[in-house]
Amino acid sequence: MPWSRIVSGIIAIALALALTVVGGWYYTLAFGVLIYLGQLEYFQLVRAKGILPAAKTTLVVSQALLVLSTIAPDLADAVFPVAGTFICFYLLFQPKFATIADISASIMGLFYGGYLPSYWVRLRSLGTIEHSNLPLWGYWPEQWTNLQALPQGLTATLLAFCCIWAADIGAYTFGKFFGRTRLSDISPKKTVEGAVFGVFGSIAVAIAGSWWLDWSGWPLTGFALGLLIGIASLLGDLTESMMKRDAGVKDSGQLIPGHGGILDRADSYVFTAPLVYYFVTLLLPLLPQT
Repeated sequence: MPWSRIVSGIIAIALALALTVVGGWYYTLAFGVLIYLGQLEYFQLVRAKGILPAAKTTLVVSQALLVLSTIAPDLADAVFPVAGTFICFYLLFQPKFATIADISASIMGLFYGGYLPSYWVRLRSLGTIEHSNLPLWGYWPEQWTNLQALPQGLTATLLAFCCIWAADIGAYTFGKFFGRTRLSDISPKKTVEGAVFGVFGSIAVAIAGSWWLDWSGWPLTGFALGLLIGIASLLGDLTESMMKRDAGVKDSGQLIPGHGGILDRADSYVFTAPLVYYFVTLLLPLLPQT
């Protein structure tokens, strides 16, 4: 593995952990930058197919969605249909008639690049105001020994990130050395063996995390969460590979040395976010407390 890939990966993980711990508007701002850059890469892929999306409008409404996800997460879902209306309104009054592809690509850019990732902001925002001890709703733990005292959004986000990392690293490593069966023509380097091992890696981390956090119903809750994250991260990876293959490019960008673009690194996180958010906010509260 190239040193540039290793060094940039370590730096990215360190920054992600620090910003996730601090949370608040610091976390939202960082996610806003990532979403902005990721959507630019997405629209670049779209334009390679001769499609003309409403890129600027989508970029603006996606940032507004992140802001609302921080201050009023329960109202964030209302932004999506309103934002879609603005996008269609913009395309309808362009000098050139918009095509079905233009409209579809714009809405997909909002859904894939803005709406789904906003769930990471909503997830981290759980308990933010109550535990805030820094300006701009930031937070820094006074001690790490009692994990139950940490904000729910922090522990759930860190656990989800660790599951995704376990799935990605496990699938890459095991697939590289032991993979024999091609998983899909969409991504020829991925193997069935690597994908299965990646999912099991996610499950193992989630079970350990559910025990550490004293979740009700563990290890079953950990198993369920790990399975969801492992499968969703794989589907996110394949979806981004499908878009790159259709656009005829190897990487979505060249921003991260050794890794490609933002979408190349963040594809595993897109579909995972809402699953983790609703798992934590809807399913866990229904389980009897131990």
